[in-house]
Amino acid sequence: MSILKEQLLCFYKHLYLICCTKKSDDPKYFFVFGFTLLLGSIGCARHTTDAMWQAQLPLGKEYKTFQPPGKPSEIESLLQKLDNPSGVMTLQQALSLALLQGPELKVFSWEIRLAEARALQAGLLPNPEIGTSVENFRGEKDQTGFKSAETTVQISQRMELGGKRSKRKHLAGIEKNLAGWDYESKRIDVVTETTKAFWDVFAAQERLKISSELARLSEEIYTTAVERVKAGKIPPVEEIQAKVSLTTAKIRLDQTKGELEVARKKLAATWGSTSPTFEKVSGVIDSITPIPSLNQLENLIVQNPEVARWAEEVAKNRAVVKLKDAEAIPDVTIGAGPRYFNGTDSTAFVMAFSMPIPVFNRNQGERLEARYALAKAEEEQRAALVKAQTELGQAYQELSSAFLSALSLKDTALPAADSAFNASFEGYRAGKFNYLIVLDSQRTLFEVKQEYIKALADYHKARANIERLIAQNLP
Repeated sequence: MSILKEQLLCFYKHLYLICCTKKSDDPKYFFVFGFTLLLGSIGCARHTTDAMWQAQLPLGKEYKTFQPPGKPSEIESLLQKLDNPSGVMTLQQALSLALLQGPELKVFSWEIRLAEARALQAGLLPNPEIGTSVENFRGEKDQTGFKSAETTVQISQRMELGGKRSKRKHLAGIEKNLAGWDYESKRIDVVTETTKAFWDVFAAQERLKISSELARLSEEIYTTAVERVKAGKIPPVEEIQAKVSLTTAKIRLDQTKGELEVARKKLAATWGSTSPTFEKVSGVIDSITPIPSLNQLENLIVQNPEVARWAEEVAKNRAVVKLKDAEAIPDVTIGAGPRYFNGTDSTAFVMAFSMPIPVFNRNQGERLEARYALAKAEEEQRAALVKAQTELGQAYQELSSAFLSALSLKDTALPAADSAFNASFEGYRAGKFNYLIVLDSQRTLFEVKQEYIKALADYHKARANIERLIAQNLP
C-alpha cells in the first residue's frame, strides 16, 4: 500500500505546482499539464525484483549447475561452449558435466526466471489514465467558435481494493517456489539418469571384456580341436562344433561392441553431446555395501521433491481462493483535474469517482472453481506420497535382490564355474574329456560372469533410484 500512497502524493504535488502557475491562460497548457502529471505519477512508482534460487537438496548438491542470468542485458551475450571431454571418464566428472550443461536441466532453470518475471508483473500497480475533453464549442450565438469552450484535462487512477495486489504477489511468489521445486526434481532426475547411464557404460565395457575373453578361449579351443583331429585323437565332428562355438563367440563380441556404443551415446547425451569423445569410464562396480532398512528410508521420503512440492501446491491453491474472493470486491476509480473556461478566462477543478456495482457478477464461478481445485490438490498431495512410498518399496526390493545375487555369484557360483572350466579344459587337452564337456563348462562360466556384471549394474542402478526417492546419497 506504501507504493500507492507515494504515487498519490506525487499526483497531488504535480497538481498543486501546475495549478499555481500563471500560464493557465494558454489552452495548450492543459495538454502539457496532463502528460507531465502522467509521467510524474509513473516516475514515482517503484518496483523491485526478489529473485531467489531454490535451495538444493542433499543429492548432488556438491556439483555446480547452470543458472541463467537475471539481467536481460546479459541474456544475448550468453554463449556457453560445450565441453565434451576425452580420456577416462569418472562418475563424478559425468555428473558435473550433466548438471552444468545438460540441456534438459537448462530448460527448467529458465522456467525459474520466467516465474520471477511473472512475480514482478504481479506486483505492479495499474497504470493511471489521462483524458481530455472539450465542451461547448462551434455552437450558436455565444457558443460560436471557442469563445465559450470548456477544456478539461483529467487523470484517473484505479484503486484495487480487497488486497488484490498483495494477494496476487503472494500467489506469484508461491508459483516461483513451485518452479524451484520442479527444477530440483529435474536436477535429481539428471543425477539419477546420469548415474544409471554411467553404470550401463561400465557394465557394457565389462561385458565386452568377457566377450573378448570368450572369443579368445573359443579360438584356443578351436586350435586345440584342429590339432587333435589331425592327430586322429578325436572325430572331425568336434572340430566342426568348435568352429560353430567360435563363430557364435565372434558374433556375440560384435553385438557387445554395438551395445557399448549405444550406452556411450546415451551417457554423452546427458551433458548435451551427440558424439562421445571419452575413451572409457572408470569406477569400482564390484564395490557394494549393505543397505539400510526400509523403515529408515521411508522416513526420508518426505524430502523427495515430487512429495515436498505438494505443500507449496496446496498453499498455491489456498492463495488462489483468497485472490478470487478478493476479486469479487469491486475496485474504485478516482479522477481529478482542472477545467479551463475560455469565456471567462478562469479555471476550476473537477473530480470523478466510479465503481462497478456487483449485482450480477460477483466472481461466483471462479471462486467455486478455486475451492474445487484446492480440494483436488489436497487429494493429489496424498496420492503423491503413496506413489513415492510404493516406488521406494519396489526399488528397495530390486536393490536387495541385486545385492544378494551379486554376493552369491561372487562368493559361490563364479569360483565354482571358473574351477569347473579350467579342470575340463585341461582334461580336454589331456584327452580325458570330450569337447561337449568343455563347451558346457565354458558356456556356464561366461553366463555366470555375465550374470555377475548384470547383478552389479542392477545394484548400482537400483541404488540410484532409491537415492532419487529420498533425495540424498545412501551411506
